[in-house]
Amino acid sequence: MTITTFQNTDIQTNATYLLTDSRQLIFPQQTLFFAIKGARHDGHQYILELYQKGVRQFVVEQKSLSEALIAQLETLEDAQIWEVESSLKALQDLVKRHRAQFDIPVIGITGSNGKTIVKEWLSHLLSADFRIVKSPKSYNSQIGVPLSVWQMNETHTLGIFEAGISQVHEMKTLQEIIKPSIGIFSNIGSAHDEGFRSRKQKVTEKLRLFTQCKQLIYRADYSDIDEEIKLILKPVNPQCELVSWGQSPHATIQVEWQIDQENSYIVLKSALEVYDNHLFSVPFTDEASIENIIHCIILMLTMGIPSHEIRQRVLRLRPISMRLELKEGTNNCYLIDDTYNNDLVGLSIALNFLSQQEQRPQKIAILSDLLQTGQKEEELYAQINTLLQEKGIQKLIAIGEAFARNAHLIQIEAAYFASTDDFLANLRPHSFRDALILIKGARPFQFERIVHRLQQKVHGTVLEINLDALTHNLNFYRNKVGNNTKIMAMVKAFAYGSGSAEVAQLLQFHRVDYLAVAYADEGVTLRQNGIELPIMVMNPSPNTFDKLIEYQLEPEIYSHKILDEWLFFLNSFITDSTPNYLIHLKLDTGMHRLGFPETDIPSLIQKLTQHPHIQVASIFSHLVGADEAIHNDFTQLQLKRFEAGAALLQEGLGYKPLRHILNSAGIVRFSEHKFEMVRLGIGLYGVEVNRLEQRALQQIGTFKTVVSQVKQLPAGETIGYSRMGVLSKPSTIATIAIGYADGYDRRFGKGVGKVLINGVLCPVVGNVCMDMTMVDATGVTVQEGDEVIIFGNDLPIYQLAQQIGTIPYELLTGISERVKRVFYKE
Repeated sequence: MTITTFQNTDIQTNATYLLTDSRQLIFPQQTLFFAIKGARHDGHQYILELYQKGVRQFVVEQKSLSEALIAQLETLEDAQIWEVESSLKALQDLVKRHRAQFDIPVIGITGSNGKTIVKEWLSHLLSADFRIVKSPKSYNSQIGVPLSVWQMNETHTLGIFEAGISQVHEMKTLQEIIKPSIGIFSNIGSAHDEGFRSRKQKVTEKLRLFTQCKQLIYRADYSDIDEEIKLILKPVNPQCELVSWGQSPHATIQVEWQIDQENSYIVLKSALEVYDNHLFSVPFTDEASIENIIHCIILMLTMGIPSHEIRQRVLRLRPISMRLELKEGTNNCYLIDDTYNNDLVGLSIALNFLSQQEQRPQKIAILSDLLQTGQKEEELYAQINTLLQEKGIQKLIAIGEAFARNAHLIQIEAAYFASTDDFLANLRPHSFRDALILIKGARPFQFERIVHRLQQKVHGTVLEINLDALTHNLNFYRNKVGNNTKIMAMVKAFAYGSGSAEVAQLLQFHRVDYLAVAYADEGVTLRQNGIELPIMVMNPSPNTFDKLIEYQLEPEIYSHKILDEWLFFLNSFITDSTPNYLIHLKLDTGMHRLGFPETDIPSLIQKLTQHPHIQVASIFSHLVGADEAIHNDFTQLQLKRFEAGAALLQEGLGYKPLRHILNSAGIVRFSEHKFEMVRLGIGLYGVEVNRLEQRALQQIGTFKTVVSQVKQLPAGETIGYSRMGVLSKPSTIATIAIGYADGYDRRFGKGVGKVLINGVLCPVVGNVCMDMTMVDATGVTVQEGDEVIIFGNDLPIYQLAQQIGTIPYELLTGISERVKRVFYKE
């Protein structure tokens, strides 16, 4: 082993890949791992694991070099280890030096929204003119930007990178890494406002990206941006050409647009000839897409691309789903839909996500050729073969001429098709069964057609689950309890309606310590879907005891009766070599639902000590009113009872099981009583029941449907069963494809409930039907097929719960399993 102390001098490495997350390892022999100690994770814990997988180059932080870690590092033969003050800064400095080797145009994009869409559209629009290197997905953070720029090589002729910040002083570093020559400031909004004193300070910080730009494109209608550019940026970078657009009289380019049902028509006028008198038709009608495409059009004009060529290219643009989605497919398959582009880094990200999933035994990849990579084909497709093998892909469906030319490099089972049409023509109803299928293709291949053919056909009502938001919420609670307290995540009741197997896969990936389910069958399903975490079953019954043994599930024991039944059942299994059977003891400290009362503890200890093959994994109880201050005194009484009862058990057993009593509400309000473990339930799913820190959480679910029909009805007509909806005026009535069989409660009927259609709240008219609901959309621009939001970021679920006098738990768990779940990552 070689350890080099590094103080802002050059790390000399032959590594091709930089790694900061041990779970994303691809090519170990070509990888340099940066061990970063953060608020929630410490990369130094995974050095030995990575070494055993073949990694030989590591960057470690001086402050993390404990005696134990040093001893471990000294055992790593032929490893090269750099010791630095900050691994993150070492990563950034290494990439700064890498970036300095290249003198090509680079577009830097920042703003509150639209960065990734603008980047992806520009990449598509400019692909005929340049070999482009760009940020994969939304890699725009302090780690994501250097990992993006590290891809730059001598074959590229244009770079497009996005940069995002959440607090002051971050953008200076990103500017030094990206060094953009052309800038786009997309817009300014409320995202990450909490990290800045004011909106103006946030604009000023973002402007640091453009301090060396030759040109900056922005919308002058955002006065905060326009003013700060002229006051702050222009004095710092007087040579920068400001290309502003909009309807503001101060804009360099005056822009107007008109919208019809399917297209928008954009007119540009300017005193500058290059931007004057242009008309473009674009296939978008929403404000955000129009704004994003105008940025792209103006940049292409700035780069000298003829307007007639721009017109042709923008007409071929389509909306881009920036999400990697997990969907139910036909024949018991799962689909990973990542069809908006295909490059090596994006493929690696998608395959890593696929490797986390264990719901089906077979893993298949449907891939298109990788376009415009700048790599030699033999080198590129050899790397793809290695990626597929390392991520356990058993079969490849390869579409495109380049794949066919390099078929000799693919060493797994593969089928080759010249085009998407060719593949679809040969697709049979039972071509795939019981498989996890990654579908990833470059835009020209139109892989959304493949998704459409393979996706399970259900009605238009869907619950979208944002896995990134779920991760955010998990990390929020992890910060509350610290690294030394374990987390038991509640995935009972179909993970509060969100889909237990898929949620559990993510929790396992993020290394939670325990899962909890209500019934043994739920635990069996998780085991059958590849979940290996310890699982506590909260309601065990004698008729499922055999399942507990077979699937290594751990029962909650809450009474002498259930304990005696468990012990009697185990008698037939226990031998001298039998491993310990783990149980969880529940104490009744005041809930009076389930649990041992304090008077039972002595006899419980006596019984357990007579059965040494039974080991208590944890002792726990349940708080009655942790979410309400009115119950604080009783909560404190419960905590004292629990601590006393657990102490008696620990003393009597002669060892110390884990203790846990805090639920989601308790973690926020009584974190000093976190003990060795906490139970995270509804908070994980984005509902902070105390409402004290709701803004810190992200709602993970969006429940949506579609408009099935629109009718214009006169005053006096009645709507729905029992004629409960009576129209007092001429009205537009939209029938939406959701009813109480989907989980839309009948109590939302007769004007109580409201849904969002095109941003407008529309009240329910009449009774909610089993499969349909009618809403008043008078004054709303609405047509059949339009999206309808039942709850989501703009219509929080707790507001719906208040409308019918219930709690978010009931609404979430009431969503029918016939409703399609789509899981996605941004």
